Amino acid sequence: MKKVGIIRCQQTEDMCPGTADFKVAKAGKLAFETIGPCEIVGFVSCGGCPGKKAVPRAKMMIDRGAEVIAMASCIAKGNPIGYACPHFENMRNAIKKVTKDIELLEWTH
Repeated sequence: MKKVGIIRCQQTEDMCPGTADFKVAKAGKLAFETIGPCEIVGFVSCGGCPGKKAVPRAKMMIDRGAEVIAMASCIAKGNPIGYACPHFENMRNAIKKVTKDIELLEWTH
């Protein structure tokens, strides 16, 4: 079972407890289908716009055992409010630079 760290949008924390992220990771569904059931070892926010804390938080989760980093669907797809993060691409690219050998999922559910 792979260990995953999830980065979520700080702006949606007050309206989404992350339940769907936990369910699909545990079941190995949707974005996790390629890697199977996962154990979540970290669930953090991006730190707020423009997401500069996402990089050190991804590194922190890797240091604590994450083998995969997932950007929650609230960032990439705008779930649940229908407004995707305007900083998604910059955040994704910055995370990829520091997590070279770690798989990065760009959504969760």
